[in-house]
Amino acid sequence: MKITHIGSVLLQPFPWVLVKVTTDEGIVGIGEAYHGAGVHQIVVDPRLQRPLLGQDPRHVDKLFRDMLRSMSASGFYQGAVMSAISGIETALWDIVGQALGVPVWQLLGGKFRDRIRLYNDCHAGEVETPAAYVEKAKGVEARGFSALKFDIDPLPSRRDRYNRCISNDDIAYYVDVVTAVRQSLDRNTDLAIDAHWAYAPVDILKIAYAFEALNLLWLEDPIPPENVAALATVKAATRTPICTGENFYTRFGFRELIQSQAADIISPDLAKAGGLLEGRRIADLADMYYIPLAPHNIGSPIETVATCHVCAAVPNFLVLEFHHLDHPVWDGLINEGPLIQDGHITVPDRPGLGVTVNEDFIRHHTRENLGFFRDMPVS
Repeated sequence: MKITHIGSVLLQPFPWVLVKVTTDEGIVGIGEAYHGAGVHQIVVDPRLQRPLLGQDPRHVDKLFRDMLRSMSASGFYQGAVMSAISGIETALWDIVGQALGVPVWQLLGGKFRDRIRLYNDCHAGEVETPAAYVEKAKGVEARGFSALKFDIDPLPSRRDRYNRCISNDDIAYYVDVVTAVRQSLDRNTDLAIDAHWAYAPVDILKIAYAFEALNLLWLEDPIPPENVAALATVKAATRTPICTGENFYTRFGFRELIQSQAADIISPDLAKAGGLLEGRRIADLADMYYIPLAPHNIGSPIETVATCHVCAAVPNFLVLEFHHLDHPVWDGLINEGPLIQDGHITVPDRPGLGVTVNEDFIRHHTRENLGFFRDMPVS
């Protein structure tokens, strides 16, 4: 079996990037790369395709390393290049599973669980009052989700964008909001809070201390991601669990974070961290320190299901992010479904990723086609 073609498509209104890898035996693999400026173009860059075309797609790890080597001058271990590589790597696993007649989770070592629990990333809406947050939380919980997440982002008019500090009024406001949400939910419904890297340690700790009595699932991305030592001081100073990881790439990027135990929970995004096998490696490294895995995911159903295969195959999985409740494009993108039942996804038993794309639907929502549809002009 040989790879004959690699194409990508950028969708709209949400800029999901899908990848298609075609073989000379008629098996076609689908993957998804984390969206970002130019990612769909990097997928079809000759420098990235050169080590793949004409090669046997079943040698996934070798091809992954060949892609890294071929792009070593253009972003080697991170950024848009790694997102593109991650999408292709996922499509290769889809091919291997189809060729062997087994699901991807089987290729990753078998599965620990049949269903993957999701947490819904929520937004209060137009009116950001404690009552509005509570209404949203209870509505999502009523739809079967046993885990939820909300953001705590100060209004731009009320913060200095440069010093990463937060006013006492904002601290009191977010403590009131999160307390009201936590008290409104069932005791077994988990609540996570995302700080979006906005704060200095001294100020986010004021919030973390106030949250300690609320038994949160985690406080996510409390400070910028580039200083692991500073994050370790935050984690050590509070009983509120700290989660981070969506802006780290490959197991090498996670090494310091995990070995220094600077987070209680890690959240790699497999659509940009290196793909499925690299996700398995990151999870295994974390498991050596008994750190749970809660992957970040704002992808389409393709990336969501792909990540489910890793979540099923590792022992330390906790919960998977879901970002697109009631999104008008979500349900039409794949032929299988509905995908989510009572806040969970059943891991597919069909070969490969176990889902197929609705190509007519994707054509209708195509913003830019770069060889994904070979019968359409490249746009």
